[in-house]
Amino acid sequence: MTLFIGIAMVFGLLFGGFILSGGKLDIVLHAMPYEGMMIVGAALGAFVIANSMHGVKKAGKGFLKVIKGPKWKAKDYIDLLTLMYELSRIYRTKGILALDDHIERPKESEIFQRYPRVLADHFAIDLITDSFRMLAMQFDDRFDTEEVINRKIQKHHKEAMTPADAIQVMADGLPAIGIVAAVLGIIKTMSSIDQPPEVLGGMIGGALVGTFLGVFLSYCIVQPIAGRLKHIEHEDVAFYHIIRDVFVAMIADHPPNVCVEIARGVMPSGVQPDFETMETAQKQLAAA
Repeated sequence: MTLFIGIAMVFGLLFGGFILSGGKLDIVLHAMPYEGMMIVGAALGAFVIANSMHGVKKAGKGFLKVIKGPKWKAKDYIDLLTLMYELSRIYRTKGILALDDHIERPKESEIFQRYPRVLADHFAIDLITDSFRMLAMQFDDRFDTEEVINRKIQKHHKEAMTPADAIQVMADGLPAIGIVAAVLGIIKTMSSIDQPPEVLGGMIGGALVGTFLGVFLSYCIVQPIAGRLKHIEHEDVAFYHIIRDVFVAMIADHPPNVCVEIARGVMPSGVQPDFETMETAQKQLAAA
């Protein structure tokens, strides 16, 4: 929603100010379709050259993510904390063998099935199950465990950031592509140098629309989209940090409620549940 509000503000205030100051849109509107075809076409073509088809598809999904916002909502963080509390409680009271069926077949586990949004995320489930498998193989040094989990999260985050980086590169190139379109417009103008000044003025103005359009698309549209996508990916990766923090605290032999509190304390503020909310969730789980 904020994407469309922002775009409406950009177009409304920019062109509104231009019109109110006495500017005339006729030359801009006449030249924009042709200049836009050259600039947008060249930018998209360069984007396809620079990226694999898989990368192009991921960039398209990234644009949709900018429209939808972060994947994980406040309730999802509560669900993950509750899931990790339940798993760590079983591990502390019954040992690793009691978790064997849940870890090896999470989609069939009644514990995981209570949290469908978490269960649907392949990486989150793999991170949880693989961490418990390492624990079952006596890999229980908390510093080494934290390092291994961090590497997995960093790999996933780097891959998730690829679309944002590709879109940012396209934004960086748009002003130069606008200059190329403007140069072509000047070449066209010079070939009609025998025309009267009012005709040449319109042709030069049309050529300058190319420079304007390249800079405008870069700094007002594409670059903000890339920046927003980066922000969303940075926010979403915090979801996996919860798994790491709870697991490391569990290996350090902290009680399950303390493990969850350690993870809750470093969550992003916008989705962070308060202490009472998590305490209520844990009591409800215990009662059930």
